[in-house]
Amino acid sequence: MSSWSTSKARPWWPVADRICVVGVGADGAPLSANAAADLAAADLVIGSPRHLESHAPAGRMTAAITADIDGVLETAAAHPGRVCVLASGDPGFFGILRPLVERFGSDRLTVHPAVSSVAAAFARVGLPWDDAVVVSAHGRPLPDAVSAVMGAAKAAVLVSPDNPPEVLAKALMAAGGAEKRRTVVCSRLGTPAETVTAVDLAGLAAGTWDPLSVVLILPPDGPTAVAARPTLAWGRPDHRYIHRDGMITKAEVRAVVLGKLALPAVGVMWDVGAGSGSVGIEAAGLAPGLQVWAVDRDGDAAAQTAENAGRHGVSVEVVTGEAPEVLAGLPDPDRLFVGGGGLAVLEAAVGRLRPGGRVVATYAGLERAAAAAGLLGHLVQVGVARGRPLADGGLRLSAENPIFVAWGPDE
Repeated sequence: MSSWSTSKARPWWPVADRICVVGVGADGAPLSANAAADLAAADLVIGSPRHLESHAPAGRMTAAITADIDGVLETAAAHPGRVCVLASGDPGFFGILRPLVERFGSDRLTVHPAVSSVAAAFARVGLPWDDAVVVSAHGRPLPDAVSAVMGAAKAAVLVSPDNPPEVLAKALMAAGGAEKRRTVVCSRLGTPAETVTAVDLAGLAAGTWDPLSVVLILPPDGPTAVAARPTLAWGRPDHRYIHRDGMITKAEVRAVVLGKLALPAVGVMWDVGAGSGSVGIEAAGLAPGLQVWAVDRDGDAAAQTAENAGRHGVSVEVVTGEAPEVLAGLPDPDRLFVGGGGLAVLEAAVGRLRPGGRVVATYAGLERAAAAAGLLGHLVQVGVARGRPLADGGLRLSAENPIFVAWGPDE
């Protein structure tokens, strides 16, 4: 068993190759005494050009952080003296601390965090942010950020030169259902060039904005309101979905399917043979960082999925076409639900699964279910009997048709 202790003593450099990481606050505040002392003691200072210009001590050896983060890490590793890395805000919050820990280990790092850009942005509009979803579009897929924003009442997005604020806005508009949201663009926080601009989504999409920004996505009634987060729920009642002739994965089966899927926080999910789209829609609500693709060969079913997604306030990409051929144009999935189609569809879809992925498939017939279990490894029958009222006020149990759920592979 190990324990941690703190002390006012400052043995920050007991190891010759210890690396100091200093956050430059988005609130413009000066460095703390400890951070300033460690920066002054460094022989090599690494940071963005703007941070080096504003904070690197005169006469020090410097190295600029570029897109080649591996090169930066090697520069730090090769230097025989003391190294200080300058970073924006809190280095552990979507910052450079993660690759530094992966390369050097946490025991070789001394970290001085400052106010993050997200904390400063919400402070500028006078709102708490403990109920906000925070995502990054900096070096990460934009669809992941869009999915997370669509499932959140309040969000902050760290944008980038590749995905500036206007590109984010256009992607949100294309996803549908976000037009009434208000946005605030907080640019170059803590610098003399700081701007904080409230604008609607259409105005954000039409403009050209500084990519060094945090974009706040707020409820429709304005930035002064604090909206509650959506209810975390799955296995929702069937009547909450538009469906045709009972073509829907029933609520209790849906709950089991979602449990077997073991949804990740981010990634790609396919809902093949989506029907009403209920499984994919609930997955998008449970894991807003997932990019969910709902596939069905029937155009009416695809239209129902799109309408159901809008009603539930989630982002789902709807594709109409015959599986497995239509799957060729989709990104490889981390999670896969097959609710319709034969074994050929299941086999083709499984062949696209990313390493560490999970597949769940449902069947009404035992023969297909057994074959699917032979491919995936596991099978369970879900039998549900629902209470129905009797004329005398009592209840009777009315059995639903049993459904077989196959899943795998093992984690």
